[in-house]
Amino acid sequence: MDCSRSRRRFPARPAERALATTGILALVSAAALAGLTPGVSSASSHREAPLIAGDPKADNTDVYAFTSPDKPDTVTMVANWIPFEEPNGGPNFYPFANDAHYNIKIDSNGDGKADTTYTWSFTDHIRDAAHQFLYNTGVVNKLDDPTLNFRQTYDLTVTDARGTRTLLKDAPAAPSNVGKASTPNYASLRKQATLQLPGGGQTYAGQASDPFFADLRVFDLLYGGNLSETGHNTLAGYNVNTITIQVPKKDLALGGNPTRNPVIGVWSTTDRQGAQVSSSGSKGAQGTSSNRDADAANDGKAPGKDGSGAGSGWHQVSRLGNPLVNEVVVPLKYKDAFNTISPDQDHTVTPVVDAVKDPILPKVVQSIYGVPAPATPRNDLVEIFLSGICKACGPIKADLNSQLLNADVDKNAFTPSEELRLNMSVAPTAKPNRLGVLGQDLAGFPNGRRLTDDVLDIELQALEGAAQSGKIVQALAAGDGVNAPYSPPGASFPYVALPSTAAVNQAGSLSPDGGVGAGFGGTAFGGNFPVVAATAVGGGVLLAGAGVLALRRRRTDRT
Repeated sequence: MDCSRSRRRFPARPAERALATTGILALVSAAALAGLTPGVSSASSHREAPLIAGDPKADNTDVYAFTSPDKPDTVTMVANWIPFEEPNGGPNFYPFANDAHYNIKIDSNGDGKADTTYTWSFTDHIRDAAHQFLYNTGVVNKLDDPTLNFRQTYDLTVTDARGTRTLLKDAPAAPSNVGKASTPNYASLRKQATLQLPGGGQTYAGQASDPFFADLRVFDLLYGGNLSETGHNTLAGYNVNTITIQVPKKDLALGGNPTRNPVIGVWSTTDRQGAQVSSSGSKGAQGTSSNRDADAANDGKAPGKDGSGAGSGWHQVSRLGNPLVNEVVVPLKYKDAFNTISPDQDHTVTPVVDAVKDPILPKVVQSIYGVPAPATPRNDLVEIFLSGICKACGPIKADLNSQLLNADVDKNAFTPSEELRLNMSVAPTAKPNRLGVLGQDLAGFPNGRRLTDDVLDIELQALEGAAQSGKIVQALAAGDGVNAPYSPPGASFPYVALPSTAAVNQAGSLSPDGGVGAGFGGTAFGGNFPVVAATAVGGGVLLAGAGVLALRRRRTDRT
């Protein structure tokens, strides 16, 4: 496989500078258009940018993509929203926004643009808004029970080369898990909300236990300066809103042929009308009508050039592909703007190029733990998170998950971009290794992402050079000591675990297998969660936040 042909499209150095300048201007412009001050809300470790932090209903927390273990001719994609849902969050609990579009996007030809987009749009239904404040007025056993005072339905569309088609209309979403008395059989409600799709596949929208896992004491001099502060899953006991879809591989592959073209790139986005990130109190209020006849999503393009932000179109306000990207890689000035751009623009933006090619975290690790920082420039990180991994693409000598491996791809149109890439031809592993590819399990991260992949430990190892050397850095092999989600995933669709019902500050004692107190670092410390960025261990630092690393790589390519 000759990936080098794609390098012909990269311009000479003067043009690169012009392109870089264009990228900076695009970010600055997008930042200006997104400039609505966010409202007050409790902090959460998934809130990676200032403005989206004030709009939790639009805030992507994680994206997963993997070959379905029980249906290997299909791919399952999971996208989560609304970080740090305390299970006892009544009386309103956690509905999806009714004035947003939730998208999962797939790039099959490597140009950084969505070839297939699945979009969910939600509508609220309240049985008694005038005389009732309760979410439910009795036991809820069915999605249409009259005791469920507040419920949501959604329309699901798919947009591809054939246009936009409606797959489901007025489909029921599962409610929040109110508690054992109100929703005694949530598994049954989930089953009722798991719906078959025309042409094959299925989807689910509702609540789930947050599958992300990490110990956030990383901020205390990298786990106390001696790895003594590890082993506490700060995410334990919290829930998220999840949208999960399983579709045949042929529906995602370039040309409908997953055998010739097995590699795809996946990311999720949230769109709102206009060019603003809203405060949590101003958007998606329960009981208001949703704009279901609005224009199709603008596929991540930055808002209007005039800087007004006006207009009736839908604009991207949140974006997530690889984990731990925007949290810490992108400078604060550009975080909100990064959320508004499409992956095909990533390679034109240079604010974080130096930080990724010469990341700071290995130097911090060296100063605290004495582990030598790998030599720079870090083209291995560029390969992992920007181009995908192929033998001719960079220093990692493996053909794994670059769209350049697709037989029918136009290599001259390939565009470096930050996406979660999956090679659909890699069979599921019977006994997954939490370290994914670093653990010799090619079905795991960064080849897609499964619910049990320990992305924080993987990325820390990759940052220390393990992906290039093929050897685990033993001094950091224990990682953060949190090796699995709070609740184990299921064996069949939608795979995500059922949502928790215990108060977060009780989660550790009631479910000890999930780790020590989810309240640790959370409600135990008072009203506002004091830990910022659930991901910050610089795994993010390595992630091409940016998909922005192509410029520096071009210089290397010419030598």
